[in-house]
Amino acid sequence: MEQPPIQPAIISTQQEKKDSAQHSSSWKKFFRSLGPGIITGASDDDPSGIATYSQAGSQNYFSNLWASLYTIPLMAGIQEMCARIGLVSGHGLAGNMKRYYPKWVLYGLVGIMCVASTINIGADIGGMAAALTMLIPLPVFLWAVFSGVGITFLIIKLPYHTIAHYLKYAVLALFAYFFVPFMVKTDWTGAIAYTLIPQLSLNKKDIALLVGVLGTTISPYLFFWQANIEIEDKVDHAKKTLIRWLVTKYEMRLMREDVTLGMLFSNVVMWFIIVTTATVLNRNGITDIETAAQAADALRPFAGEFARILFAVGIVGAGILAIPVLAGSASYAVSEIFGWEEGLNKKFHEARSFYVVIAVATGIGMLINLVGLNPMKMLLYAAIINGIAAPPLIALIMHMGNNKQIMKGRTNGIVSNILGGLTFAVMAGAAIALFIV
Repeated sequence: MEQPPIQPAIISTQQEKKDSAQHSSSWKKFFRSLGPGIITGASDDDPSGIATYSQAGSQNYFSNLWASLYTIPLMAGIQEMCARIGLVSGHGLAGNMKRYYPKWVLYGLVGIMCVASTINIGADIGGMAAALTMLIPLPVFLWAVFSGVGITFLIIKLPYHTIAHYLKYAVLALFAYFFVPFMVKTDWTGAIAYTLIPQLSLNKKDIALLVGVLGTTISPYLFFWQANIEIEDKVDHAKKTLIRWLVTKYEMRLMREDVTLGMLFSNVVMWFIIVTTATVLNRNGITDIETAAQAADALRPFAGEFARILFAVGIVGAGILAIPVLAGSASYAVSEIFGWEEGLNKKFHEARSFYVVIAVATGIGMLINLVGLNPMKMLLYAAIINGIAAPPLIALIMHMGNNKQIMKGRTNGIVSNILGGLTFAVMAGAAIALFIV
């Protein structure tokens, strides 16, 4: 049975003031309320993303640092749009595509996203397994099986609020990357300068790396996840408060703060990873890094064993965060296409097909590692697929955001349309440059 759409509503001014006062009384309550945005942002720094950022730092020193600054408003703008679409309509991106757009658009974009997400899961499981082998020396394939099966079991077994609770704590693992640059001599002045002043190169290899950075940072699977997980969070909150299908101004403001903080955190982690690998690896002549685990291992001779362990722990934590998001985004989209019961807040027998899709996506990702395919090389193809899929998907999201049938009285404002337009231009320009240079 389909979930009824959330109807946009504005509660009374008196109730708004009461609601705001109740929730803004302390920072502790504010951070306790954070969830979808911070989880989405942190999951963007998955093991494959860490590998891409490590490549950027080891190959190009600080040259790609500017991307960590200038993509923050672009990420925040498009993710806020997706979150608002989910909250206002009560349906995810695939659900709205099914209702308002041609079938070829629905099947084409969802299909591309699912393929890229599954390949990404494979790369992330491989990255986690390699990092776990550094911490506890067991065969990589055993860790790959343990990671894939273990994460799938937890997603199926645990209810949404429990998953969300522990994913918030998994975010803390990414703080490992904040410490490593302080353990070595870092050129902070140079890092800040490269962050503020964009460095562009027309070299094909550098453009490919930049496209990889952008594709890893602004990823289509995050768009689908953000819309659906906002609904999931709303449903979970409604069960506790007994207020259902009501979207208040305060909730919209809280969502924007949550999304913005999540995207900011994501890019700060990206910045520190590039700084770390540029300082430790590039400066010592190590420029050929293909995996996140390889980057962690390469740190040891120059930054010490503790830095290596910190980097590896961050990879594992990032994988625990990212794989549920990758598998969940595919499952939400497929379930909306076929009208299946969906949601992490449902038990397995209530949404069997939804959980089967999660298990299949994770299982295929695990098999990529077991049959001898190179998940990192496949990730390159996934990045190209994402780069091609992102511009039309962003254009469609902007159209949804301005569609009064979908958004009622919550259509895009000027800022949202400007940020969405810039995001489209950047992603389209990067994809075109990859093919013509």
